Amino acid sequence: MTWKNGLFRGKKIGAAALAGILALSLSGCGGSQTAGGTGGAAASKYPEKPLIVVAPSGAGGGWDKTARSLTKVLGEAKLVDQPMTVENKPGGGGVVFMAQYATQDKKNDYRLFVSSPPILINNLKKDGSSAYGYKDTTPLAQLTKDYGAIVVAANSKYADLKSVMDALKSDPEKVIVAGGSAPGSMDHLVAVLPAFKSGIDPKKVKYISYDGGGQAMTALLGGNADVIATDASSVGEYVKAGKVKVLAISAPKRLGGDLKDVPTMKEQGIDAEFNIWRGVFGPKEMSADARTYWDAKLKALSESDLWKKELQANGWESEYLNSADFVAFLGKQETLVKEMLTALGMAK
Repeated sequence: MTWKNGLFRGKKIGAAALAGILALSLSGCGGSQTAGGTGGAAASKYPEKPLIVVAPSGAGGGWDKTARSLTKVLGEAKLVDQPMTVENKPGGGGVVFMAQYATQDKKNDYRLFVSSPPILINNLKKDGSSAYGYKDTTPLAQLTKDYGAIVVAANSKYADLKSVMDALKSDPEKVIVAGGSAPGSMDHLVAVLPAFKSGIDPKKVKYISYDGGGQAMTALLGGNADVIATDASSVGEYVKAGKVKVLAISAPKRLGGDLKDVPTMKEQGIDAEFNIWRGVFGPKEMSADARTYWDAKLKALSESDLWKKELQANGWESEYLNSADFVAFLGKQETLVKEMLTALGMAK
């Protein structure tokens, strides 16, 4: 069999062999190029329709504000061309939403959601818990950070964190500790974290739960609680008004602004830290195109001036972690949460 003057001479060949020869010939002439004239796979068309970002809570809470700020800035900064809407899905601190999302939306690239440490806590505690956690999603990015604060009234007899720990060691029944979420949830964990790290049995800490941080603060100011655990970002106005003292924060280093003089738990000899992050998640079986898209868009968001202004307006601190780094961080925090829930007798 020979080639002569560009034509094939000799024995007949099968159709498959001829097709292979033709394919090789076409590829040599640029037949595998995209419409844009560059080699490789065709460019992704994602997203091709409107997107939804779910806040697994009612309107007005932290998740809702995060979702609305996220969608607003992505649009205003022209980072996302498709319309984006926020959908509220309250119930069980995110438990109701996760049951639906992890089963019905596991391949839905057009439905994202925001969350924070409860996605870990709800999955690890045994009472009222969720069968689903962050491993049933695709964590896309951490966007913000906050920290827990241990707070007392301005006229409290407790001057520092050590004095609270000493009182708990002496008689935990005499110290009423409160928070704005149920036993086993985030405020409870922040409340007992320094006690747990000080060798005090966290089950003995008398914790009273209220419906939200505002009610917990009211209880503190009304003399119905000795100490409360809450978000550091929520206490600035009370500090400025001279109504409270913040004894400690669960940050790795001191914060700025109204809390610049508040020592960390570590500064006071207690090796404790807890990051109250907020991040963006997609479905577990998210396509590679969608993952690549959001990795670029959320990084660009974190660097945009519009987002920095939004953070400042809401009193949030920026802490961007890409998908890989976010997953690694979640694994570490999950270990701490499980350790604390186990000590409380509340782990699965």
